[in-house]
Parts: sequence; structure tokens; C-alpha cells
Amino acid sequence: MINAAEAIYDKASELVAISRFEGLTFGFAESLTGGLISASVVNIPGASASFKGSVVSYTNEVKENVLGVPRELIDTYTEVSDECAKAMAEGALNVLGVDIAVSVTGIAGPTGELPGKPVGTVYMGYCCVKGNISGTLRLNFKGDRDTIRTCTVLAALNQAVALIKDGKV
Repeated sequence: MINAAEAIYDKASELVAISRFEGLTFGFAESLTGGLISASVVNIPGASASFKGSVVSYTNEVKENVLGVPRELIDTYTEVSDECAKAMAEGALNVLGVDIAVSVTGIAGPTGELPGKPVGTVYMGYCCVKGNISGTLRLNFKGDRDTIRTCTVLAALNQAVALIKDGKV
């Protein structure tokens, strides 16, 4: 049976290989994962050929000032929302100058629940230069803080790979 660390390493390896083969660059905007997605990618030899970087936007201030997420959007929908995740991905695409950007924002716990958004709620945004494609996904994970963050890392890597395989970029 494959464990989470092996699954993440395998998916990060696939992302680096496929993006390199396709001549694409990628990056992330990370909130609840605090840089774990990026760390998983830089563990892969040759990642620098396609991975440009990540913005760890753990606070709303960084979401606003670095990624350009409008304060009004956060005030209206909260930082844990489809709208914020999409704006984070779009901001990362622009700030990092990549072909693909994936963002994550959510509630890893053990506290921090919002109305209708229990611990384990994660929103993932994505944005691709080609076709000006963007969108969001709402994910719900169970477990402790580490489990939720680990599941989020794997989901973000899966999403980036899927965008490339599906020809979205």
C-alpha cells in the first residue's frame, strides 16, 4: 500500500515531468498548506525547469497586497470561498508569470469553522493562460490538521496534472 508521502512524491514527479515535456511553467498560491505544495515539487530533481515559485498567502494581507485579491471580495465571501480561491489563482498566474497556477485556501483546524464551512473545507482555484481558463473546486476532507493539509497538497498536484493532461494549457 502506498502512503501519503509516496503518493505526493509520485504526483509531484509526474507534474514536473509532464510540464517539462510540454514546455509549460506552473506555480501555486498557498494558504492553509503554507508552502507544502511547493516543498513537494522542489523535492523533485529538475523541478526548476518548469516550477517558477509559489506565493504563501497565509494572511488576508498577503492575499490582498501580493496576489491582488480585492478586500471587498474577502469581506463579502470570506477568505475561504470559491471567489477567493479563483482570485488567488489569477493573482499567482500574473505575479509568477506562469502558464498554470493552482491556489488553495481552507480550514485545516482544529478550529476556525465558518458558517457552512466546517474544518476540512478547502477551496481550490486554477487558472491557465491558454484559453484564459479558470475555475474552482470545493473539497471536504476529514481528519486532523496534518491529514487535511496533506490531502490538500495531493489534490492541488492532481489538479495541475489534470489541467495539462486534459489539454487545458
